Amino acid sequence: MADVIAWLLVVVIAAYACAGGTDYGAGFWDLLAGGAERGRRPRWLIDHAMAPVWEVNNVWLIFILIIMWTGFPVVFQAVFEALWLPLVLAAVGQVLRGAGFALRKPTRRLAQRRVYGAVFAISSLLTPFFLGAVLGGVASGRVAVGTEASADAWANPTSLMAGLLAVASTAFLGAVFLSSDARRFGAEDLVGYFRVRASIAFAALVVLALVALPVTRDDAHYVWNGLTSGVGLLCSILSGVCGLAALLFLARRLFGWSRYAAVATVALAVLAWGLAQRPYLLPTTLTVSDAAGAAHSLRWLGIVTLVAVVLVGPALVLVYRLDTKGRLEPLTDSDTSAAELPGDNL
Repeated sequence: MADVIAWLLVVVIAAYACAGGTDYGAGFWDLLAGGAERGRRPRWLIDHAMAPVWEVNNVWLIFILIIMWTGFPVVFQAVFEALWLPLVLAAVGQVLRGAGFALRKPTRRLAQRRVYGAVFAISSLLTPFFLGAVLGGVASGRVAVGTEASADAWANPTSLMAGLLAVASTAFLGAVFLSSDARRFGAEDLVGYFRVRASIAFAALVVLALVALPVTRDDAHYVWNGLTSGVGLLCSILSGVCGLAALLFLARRLFGWSRYAAVATVALAVLAWGLAQRPYLLPTTLTVSDAAGAAHSLRWLGIVTLVAVVLVGPALVLVYRLDTKGRLEPLTDSDTSAAELPGDNL
């Protein structure tokens, strides 16, 4: 049962990396959109694309915390003791990001909207970086039961590369989804705009992955062995193939397929990490079986998770499907022609 719950945790992390990562990626491109006039159109699209589902994606983060806390309490304690600082910074980024996004749209004064927009965009960059740094600290073997908090636990070469890879992955996801949203909202000029950015993000992702190989070989050798052999290597290769397929689908304007391929790119990368790390939850000191909670707790966790999947899963699928169909936020003619936002002339 412990192995089932562990793989369930990997699946949920992959779901959050894809769903939440898309939102973070939109914030990344919001940050790089330019000044008020130059960035008006991309930011208009980002606001419309994110508004219906940006809070829904955090459901996956709640699942991660519950599964870790209930299924593997020793791991939960060790990670939060050793890596509390980047986790707190990521949590603060989540709060500031949500506040910035929620307050920017109704604000009528341009100066205030710029402040809220900057908070949203910068937090969208820092939050995935710190979350990636946490995963890097775990993968490098610097986190064990009883490890005290220190800068080395998360400010190390593997954590740095994992943080940068997380940011590049979100940028890639965000650009692919926004290119599709641009077509759906009738903003044809933004289709090419975000298609170019998707290509740039994927190129950055490939470069960072290549740089990460020698870094992890020296700094996280156990995980490096798993990523460069067996099923872990296969998943890594398939992840790259799916990334290339996503760009090809975008070029051929097959937007639905491009989304699926982009999601598969990130999901397979997370799966490769999970396969590379097995059988450890904390390489190379704590295995899945040693970290598992009581047997009855695992059984009840499995039952509750199954109930949650039955009750919440269809609702999430419906929300995402309605969003991709553009049915959650009715658009007017002025919306699809990118009319000036309130306060642009203030």
